[in-house]
Amino acid sequence: MNPILIAVAVVVALVGAWFAWRYIDLRRRLEAYTHALASTARTPLPMASKELEDLSIAVNSLILDLNQQLAGLNEEHDRLATVLDQMTDGVLIADAEGRVQLSNPAARRLFGVRDAEGRSITEVMRYHQLVEAWRRCQDTQEMQSESLEVPARRQFLQLIVVPDRHASGSLLLVQDLTRVRRLETVRRDFISNISHELRTPLASLKALTETLQGGALSDEQAGPWFLERISAEVDALTQMAQELLDLSRIESGQVELDLEDLQPRALLEGAAERMRMQAERAELQLRVECAEELPAVRGDHARLEQVLVNLIHNAVKFTPPGGAVVLSANQASAPNGEGEPLPMVRFAVRDTGIGIPADDLPRIFERFYRVDKSRTGGGTGLGLSIGRHIVEAHQGRIWAESIEGEGSTFYFTIPAVK
Repeated sequence: MNPILIAVAVVVALVGAWFAWRYIDLRRRLEAYTHALASTARTPLPMASKELEDLSIAVNSLILDLNQQLAGLNEEHDRLATVLDQMTDGVLIADAEGRVQLSNPAARRLFGVRDAEGRSITEVMRYHQLVEAWRRCQDTQEMQSESLEVPARRQFLQLIVVPDRHASGSLLLVQDLTRVRRLETVRRDFISNISHELRTPLASLKALTETLQGGALSDEQAGPWFLERISAEVDALTQMAQELLDLSRIESGQVELDLEDLQPRALLEGAAERMRMQAERAELQLRVECAEELPAVRGDHARLEQVLVNLIHNAVKFTPPGGAVVLSANQASAPNGEGEPLPMVRFAVRDTGIGIPADDLPRIFERFYRVDKSRTGGGTGLGLSIGRHIVEAHQGRIWAESIEGEGSTFYFTIPAVK
């Protein structure tokens, strides 16, 4: 055989072997690099040559950037999840078919469902007015709003539906407006009541003044009487202004209680002594029935006596001559937050007056509330409301029991000193 041909064949074989070895080595490195990528390796692969080193560094840089973006997205997701969980407004996200994809705890609580995800909007919200608002949003691709009153639960809900034009779904925001509506009602009633209460004495003052200007002032008998009436109306307005100021300060928490240990019997006797002359003028018996060995209570002496005086004043005002008003106190208990009995002292003011209709009992502690014309006269309608706030500020409770025509009993409890 020709030596030249043999040499050429050997060279070709060696070159082929070299290329084959390079191919096999390159393939092995690519497979190792692919495995490293699948494992999200963060460091460049060790290589004996530089053929893939630049590619390795570039891809690893991309991996690092991607991992940083994923970490940022996870952090943002956790932050948004925390916000949704803490929101008082309900949030629902539904797809184009009306299947709930996400809900926060407030939405599940408002609609009384445990698991909203995967269920239809109709199943979750149930009220057809709200479902119709969602359907209008889907049809028009415009924001929709709907309000709903739930009489069974005395609840007011407002739904705002916003279309998701990218995913063809919708975002539903549900707000519980119950407290806002109640505050609006209280404000409206307060303005109406105070306007009514002020109208009567102001009209009376106007009429009395005009009568005096018309010549009654020179009348020796009528003049002084009209002046006394004006003085009485001014006193009523002054009392109303003071009680409104007291009520406002108590409700806003601006009144600080001067707490001390008080003996229940001494508290009752002090209030009775202040009202004894008024009871005698009304031809009523006013007595205290209280044991000496009762535990002391922790309270503000002036404020608690104010509560008792207001209750005695009402009892005297609505009890016919010959009746009786009895003040008493006894031991009682109330459950604390852990279900254990908390020692209390229960105070009571009982009268033999005209009583209160059963339908009116739940509302008698509201501001300006009057039962009927037969129970009005001289008062502002604020005393019981002030008393309720004072008792509640002492961590107690106040209520009333009554039988029409037989009398009423007002109770309130104050925690006893342990």
